[in-house]
Amino acid sequence: MKAWANKQRGMGMAGIILIIAAVLFVGIFAMKVVPAYLHSMQIERIFKVIVNDPEMQAATTKVILDSYSKRATMDYINDISAGDIEVVKDNNGFSLSTSYTVKIPVAGNASLLLEFNPSATK
Repeated sequence: MKAWANKQRGMGMAGIILIIAAVLFVGIFAMKVVPAYLHSMQIERIFKVIVNDPEMQAATTKVILDSYSKRATMDYINDISAGDIEVVKDNNGFSLSTSYTVKIPVAGNASLLLEFNPSATK
């Protein structure tokens, strides 16, 4: 039984420090990346609301883009402006789409470049 008493059980200090460092790295990375994805989802949600709005079906392109600007201002979205949105009208209604990139500085001169393409069609 004494042989078991000399063996280490559990985790050492170096292991604990490495786990804490890994958790901090993942947490900081997530805090930088998640807002970009949330904004992309908000932009796509706004596009879907506008496309499915019966009042917008007969609206001009300017009115549609103004509607986006107002909704984006309310949601604090400044990743794209109304001028970045492509409005395509056809017999069934219209569609909204855009493409944009978000550059997130990670550390020093390393950056993460995320590309988003939100769209909505009726």
